[in-house]
Amino acid sequence: MVTTRDTIVQVIFHVAHLPQLTPSLNHPLGVPSPSTRRLTFLYIPTHPSFISHIISFFFSNPTTITSFQLQMDTLTGSLKHIAGIFPDRRALSVSGKFDITHSRLNQLIDHAAASLVAAGVKPHDVVALTFPNTVEYVIMFLAVIRVRATAAPLNQAYTTDEFEFYLSDSESKLLLTAKEGNEAAETAASKIGIRHVTATLNDVALGVHLSTVSDSDHSSVNNIVNEPSDVALFLHTSGTTSRPKGVPLTQLNLASSVNNIKSVYKLTESDSTVIVLPLFHVHGLLAGLLSSLGAGAAVTLPSAGRFSATSFWSDMIKYNATWYTAVPTIHQIILDRHLTKPESDYPKLRFIRSCSASLAPSILARLEEAFNAPVLEAYAMTEATHLMASNPLPENGPHVPGSVGKPVGQEMAILDENGVEQKAGANGEVCIRGPNVTSGYKNNPEANKSAFLFGWFHTGDIGYFDSDGYLHLVGRIKELINRGGEKISPIEVDAVLLSHPDVAQAVCFGVPDDKYGEEINCAVIPREGSGLDEEEVSRFCKKNLAAFKVPKKVFITDSVPKTATGKIQRRIVAEHFLTRISTAKVPKFGA
Repeated sequence: MVTTRDTIVQVIFHVAHLPQLTPSLNHPLGVPSPSTRRLTFLYIPTHPSFISHIISFFFSNPTTITSFQLQMDTLTGSLKHIAGIFPDRRALSVSGKFDITHSRLNQLIDHAAASLVAAGVKPHDVVALTFPNTVEYVIMFLAVIRVRATAAPLNQAYTTDEFEFYLSDSESKLLLTAKEGNEAAETAASKIGIRHVTATLNDVALGVHLSTVSDSDHSSVNNIVNEPSDVALFLHTSGTTSRPKGVPLTQLNLASSVNNIKSVYKLTESDSTVIVLPLFHVHGLLAGLLSSLGAGAAVTLPSAGRFSATSFWSDMIKYNATWYTAVPTIHQIILDRHLTKPESDYPKLRFIRSCSASLAPSILARLEEAFNAPVLEAYAMTEATHLMASNPLPENGPHVPGSVGKPVGQEMAILDENGVEQKAGANGEVCIRGPNVTSGYKNNPEANKSAFLFGWFHTGDIGYFDSDGYLHLVGRIKELINRGGEKISPIEVDAVLLSHPDVAQAVCFGVPDDKYGEEINCAVIPREGSGLDEEEVSRFCKKNLAAFKVPKKVFITDSVPKTATGKIQRRIVAEHFLTRISTAKVPKFGA
């Protein structure tokens, strides 16, 4: 019987031909569709034996089934049912330490959720977490959302003042850390009256221990029903404005994004990946971790709790990785290591994914040549629960260097300032809407007013669709360089700089100029031992760019400032390098 507390799950089988169902498989909610060769069932999670019966039947007839999709409206429900379908498959490993199956991971989450209830965590409470990439973090994150609370992951490297801002802005009730603690976070939490609890997993058989909980009632979570509207995740944007904006994301947002990522990359229980990005950021959390777990696939965490170029490929080989996702900075580190210290063997990868910043076509080509796998560039943002567009797998279409691909699982349009949709080839603001998109920034009506217009969420990115429907990004509205009325895309200049064989990394940025309003500068990191200088960079740019796009000043450097997730924010880079010139005025970008 379907009640208001039941979540209905849609299971779609894509079949070569519709089978003759046996009486035991006939079900009042089964809907065959001969024209599309799809068989759709709706079932209720409280009766999981039904779905097991169907799946067993189809997989015993391999000539019948081509694929199936499990679509749910909560991430928690989806992971629980994946644990039922693939109980004994590996879900999570810590390199050289733990191997945890999907079934055991589900049990560990429920055990930790009961401990949170015993610690006084209630539905809709915000729980801040600051951890390395550890098994404790994964379990506690999923346990927090299991009890209908909101997880607010935070970067371990924040200062006390930064922690105080983020803890206050999220209205956190509890701070969770590893047993080693975090002095800056603890100081900030103590200052504003937030309790601190540590989480430790010494033995997979015993579960995570919380420092303030001696005993818990494991049945306390049995009656907790997760709702699609539950705010499960709270993150802050890392955009171009001076004050980060709080982004609440619901269970439905998470489930929708996971489904989109699984779908476009065809993730299945046969896949495996190694996490290289921090899990306090939406890229690593959604694309790397949650989408893999939601597909029944396997995830490996580096033993150090963070990315290490020296152990990356050995982990990839040991755990039979089929893909990985990273930001361009990490790709360049991996590529540079390949050029200087190549491995004796590399795994056969289905694809490599790049997101969170523009990947220059020259770097994409080098990656594909080095690792013999298609490199799929994607487009994402926190407000969209990560994925918005992606280049397809080779069997589904070409991947276009310089493009971030086609929209995935949501509507996307290019609009002008009046909300009029633009034709192919015409620039405008990239706008989206769909079940993965946040309903609005927290306590920020001004930001919401400007972000939600004409029935769309406005990303702040300028781009265009080509004639094949692929999206090309030109740059952030606030990062376009306006040199005497000429609008210059910094992404275009970056791509030219990175095509120089002696350039390892490069970023261009706008600076104030008395004559033109803004002028172009750039920072360049040369390849080791290349001897590249400012004159050579300028000469190369003059050969490959229109005169007004050539950087006026070139900074040769060994590093550029990045965010904790490896992103380059041009405003911060500009401020950093302009401090080297005593007469220059530091530009004021953003609100």
